[in-house]
Amino acid sequence: MKAFSKEKQIVSGLLALAEVEINGNQPWDVQVHDESCYKRVLAEGILGLGETYMEGMWDCQALDQFFYKVACARLEEKVKINLKLVAYYLKNKLLNLQTKKKAFTLKHYEIGNDLYMKMLDKRLTYTCGYWDKVDNLDAAEEAKLDLVCRKVGLRPGMKVLDIGCGWGSFMKYACEKYGVSCVGITISQAQMDLGQKICRGLPIEFRFQDYRDLKGQYDAVVSIGMFEAVGYKNYSTYMKIVSRCLKEDGLFLLHTIGSNHSNSLKTVDPWTRKYIFTQGALPSIKQIGQSIEELFVMEDWHNFGADYDKTLMAWNANFQKHWPELKNSYSETFHRMWQYYLLLCAGSFRARSIQLWQIVLSKQGVAGGFKTIR
Repeated sequence: MKAFSKEKQIVSGLLALAEVEINGNQPWDVQVHDESCYKRVLAEGILGLGETYMEGMWDCQALDQFFYKVACARLEEKVKINLKLVAYYLKNKLLNLQTKKKAFTLKHYEIGNDLYMKMLDKRLTYTCGYWDKVDNLDAAEEAKLDLVCRKVGLRPGMKVLDIGCGWGSFMKYACEKYGVSCVGITISQAQMDLGQKICRGLPIEFRFQDYRDLKGQYDAVVSIGMFEAVGYKNYSTYMKIVSRCLKEDGLFLLHTIGSNHSNSLKTVDPWTRKYIFTQGALPSIKQIGQSIEELFVMEDWHNFGADYDKTLMAWNANFQKHWPELKNSYSETFHRMWQYYLLLCAGSFRARSIQLWQIVLSKQGVAGGFKTIR
């Protein structure tokens, strides 16, 4: 025990800044089972924190509150920058981590449809719900889908492109409620296979395709929760392709998680990158703004990031409820990893460290101005 006393003292001092106590009595306090975790956390930072949790070296009754308090205290700014993080930053700065070839190596959506079917809403919508005037996940996700439809002005007969369509939840809703036809692209074979079954009989076409191969023109374009995988080096290319695919009088809605920073050193999360989104990168307002210059007019920018906290907590509740049915297919290490991921994100959105934006863009500007829709 004494061998780790120095490291424990340092970690304890840092956590105290967030009003978190080691082996304390509050739900957000950490309960340490193996004191060798202190050295790992100090040496490896966020990556070490997540991996030692996955290995069962520490627990916390309310992980979401733990991460909320840590984020509010900005502990990352008080810890010496990890050399591995600097190495990643330099690699990200010099290399394009989201090339067309690498896009198809993203395995997050191939984990298993059974997991997502137990965790998500009835429509299989793996993006932030809109909790205005509703109190449950199914209603929040439907409200979000309807919000998107209304913002891009869907009308019967329109042809809509969905970039990163997942299991087709938006397309199915838009076809059923607004009488449109849809084309959706995805790089997940598992999502496409199930989505085609769910959407059978509707005027919906799934394509296993990278966005860089898009052709044709559409009355409206939406991208819901896909832009986080594009990478800032590709934002201009992405926007040029969307502009080419959108008719002159059409609207484009971009729904994306956003960062408060443009500096990759401040936004990168090495644990999430290693275990969850291997090629993820959150855009900033500045980066999005630069990418749309001379291509689009920004009509509306809606931030409802606080709603992602509620969405993630609902996903975690479903995940825990159905874990007895899932545990024969997934390990206990996966269980700890997945709940860590969901609650880390919930705490971060609660602290407003990251945002959720819906941005409406037009090519020439809406005549008379765009009517704000909420």
